[in-house]
Amino acid sequence: VQLQASGGGLAQAGDSLRLSCAASGRTLGTMGWFRQAPGKEREFVTAIRQSGNTKYYADSVKGRFTISRDNAKNMVYVQMNGLKPEDTAAYYCAGTGRNLILSSIRDPDQYDFWGQGTLVTVSS
Repeated sequence: VQLQASGGGLAQAGDSLRLSCAASGRTLGTMGWFRQAPGKEREFVTAIRQSGNTKYYADSVKGRFTISRDNAKNMVYVQMNGLKPEDTAAYYCAGTGRNLILSSIRDPDQYDFWGQGTLVTVSS
């Protein structure tokens, strides 16, 4: 399985961006997004289970970011609204064949497949 992320770019505070992740090979279980800012560890952003009905968000993005997926197209999206400078990071999509439980959803080691990062830069 290969994951291809896209949609990053430059934005101003308050702007919106939508990131996309294309999965080749097969439909995965839980898919998610992580981000890594310069000098910081990779952190969980959001995830969605295969059905699309269960979604998880980091507190820092709750209410601003929305994750969705289209299993027919093997795509996962994250709509990012109300961007803030602290959202600046490389964003990575990740996936696993399993549907992760809540206690595992934020652990990057639970994800088997990773896309390349797409950079999001938000200026104030």
